[in-house]
Amino acid sequence: SWRQHLNRFLLIIEIAAIIGLISIIFSLWQTQQELNQELAQVQHNQSQALALPTPTATPVIDVVILPSGHKPPVDGRPPEPGEAGEIPAHLLPAINAYVPPPIPTPAPEQARRIQIPAIGVDSPIVQGDDWEQLKKGVGQHIGTAQPGQKGNLVLSAHNDIYGEIFRHLDKLSPGDEIIISTERTTYTYIVRKIQVVEPTDVWVMAPTEHASATLISCYPYRVNTKRIVVFADLASEMENTPSSY
Repeated sequence: SWRQHLNRFLLIIEIAAIIGLISIIFSLWQTQQELNQELAQVQHNQSQALALPTPTATPVIDVVILPSGHKPPVDGRPPEPGEAGEIPAHLLPAINAYVPPPIPTPAPEQARRIQIPAIGVDSPIVQGDDWEQLKKGVGQHIGTAQPGQKGNLVLSAHNDIYGEIFRHLDKLSPGDEIIISTERTTYTYIVRKIQVVEPTDVWVMAPTEHASATLISCYPYRVNTKRIVVFADLASEMENTPSSY
């Protein structure tokens, strides 16, 4: 009978060994599944990261009203700085507290000249669009894109004082050329659309995902309660020759 007990004992050991082996195999399979799931998640995260665009800093629109504003001239007298009859009263404190950023150091990539053949514009471009700068010509809003660069190049000028440079923006049509020159390169933008907006519609100055230009002036002529905005997109560029500028 001791042989029967021994055989039973050996059978129990064999069964336990088989169960243990099955348990080990199942544990290994489960671990492999978990590793595969973890790898799949890592690969998914990597593909998602590659699909997302690289984040870029977005300049803040630091004004509450579009540039070039003023009361219309009275008896030929240009308005004084700070006169702005069309500005809502609740915005005046913010406007009066606004300090224009410093004029940047001149650089070759800065806009120097604007030509709009369809309306006979040929004017220098200065950095800054506050009252004093717009006496000198067309002003580039400091911090906006340089000519030819990705982003929104914002330019403004008066329509009824200081040369009336942008008086005839309303006569432009989609397809007209806007030629902007730097020290080294001449860029041609094509008008996409013209729109009349409120003076507080500062969204027109927002950065863009492509090279664009936005022209702003008061509107209507000698009334100045609105703004006329011309949106244009970069079409071509050409290196300047010594005699082309």
